[in-house]
Amino acid sequence: MSLLRRFKATDLFEFNNVNLDVLTETYNISFYLQYLAQWPDLFVVQKSPLNSLMGYVMGKAEGTGKNWHGHVTAITVSPEYRRLGLAEGMMNLLEQVSEKTYDGWFVDLYVRVSNAVAVDMYKKFGYSVYRRVRNYYGGSAQSEDAFDMRKPLPRDKLKETIRENGENVFVNPEELDSWR
Repeated sequence: MSLLRRFKATDLFEFNNVNLDVLTETYNISFYLQYLAQWPDLFVVQKSPLNSLMGYVMGKAEGTGKNWHGHVTAITVSPEYRRLGLAEGMMNLLEQVSEKTYDGWFVDLYVRVSNAVAVDMYKKFGYSVYRRVRNYYGGSAQSEDAFDMRKPLPRDKLKETIRENGENVFVNPEELDSWR
């Protein structure tokens, strides 16, 4: 049986097998440590019975008013442990903490438009596209759009934080985080 637990700083020495996936965003060590210090309850790892790192989810709480929400900064599962339901379990935990601890209105995430497998997985988890962010990934000739996907939490009884046909709503990166 695997173990889902809070991320520890020493896990940074073990997660290369997970982070070397081309679709996993990799950050500098101080970025991970900042999340660990500010939102430890939104940063968890899944460990195998042999104590190897199977995957992790890293999130934060942000926004104001009806934009107060949980945000999935990164979620990834090592290739040998995919299609076992680990991502769903980690997402459920992040959603529960976003709801019960932070009283958020929704959970959101950004995903590459070309990553159809992930987009379909998130839709299966109850997420929908809120908007398409032009050139979110990169800044060069090889930049790529992202979908901003959202899942309303129970606090949003009227579903005010989601919309239909979000694939057709285009924004630029500088238009994000307008609540700050």
